[in-house]
Amino acid sequence: MVPIGASAGGVEALSYLVGQLPPDVPASVFVVVHVPSNAHSMLPRILSRAGRLPAVHAEDNMLIEAGKIYVAPPDHRMLLLPDRIRVDRGPRDSGYRPSIDRLFRSAARAYGRKVIAVVLTGNLADGTAGMRAVRRFGGVGIVQDPAEALHPGMPLSAMKHVEKECVLSLPDIAPAIVRLVNEPLAEPEVSTRELELPR
Repeated sequence: MVPIGASAGGVEALSYLVGQLPPDVPASVFVVVHVPSNAHSMLPRILSRAGRLPAVHAEDNMLIEAGKIYVAPPDHRMLLLPDRIRVDRGPRDSGYRPSIDRLFRSAARAYGRKVIAVVLTGNLADGTAGMRAVRRFGGVGIVQDPAEALHPGMPLSAMKHVEKECVLSLPDIAPAIVRLVNEPLAEPEVSTRELELPR
């Protein structure tokens, strides 16, 4: 499971990243980008054209398939459950709906060590708390190098507050994802039963 969060400058970064993923990648990709609540999002079409994976707006109760990109609709939360997606208009998280933090937290809770969370360009700190949850549950955190991000706030926040995250330049992120999803999972450092994660 590869949840990705981006904000300002994110469409360009996402288009490049998904363009580098092979069509047979054994993973599902979930995308949250901050857009105005009344916007008409063309992001699934943009990402489908940028790469070889089909992209769609997520719908409530949609089953998760490998090799597909699911995009959070404007003004809706996208949460991951075992084998399916929850889409709703629940409360905002730190002012955001959709929220990167909320997506990451739900992925951590549902999939634990199977999560590779990615924070790309953007302002402020959405994604930081969620990436902490991913790391606590044994998943991997990848942060775009803030030196090359159009807006470095989100990557810098994640770097400052999350331990053991991996900072990579944009061209190196997709190869890292491909390598990680094809590697056997390491033994967990702690049982998820010992952890509590706020909803």
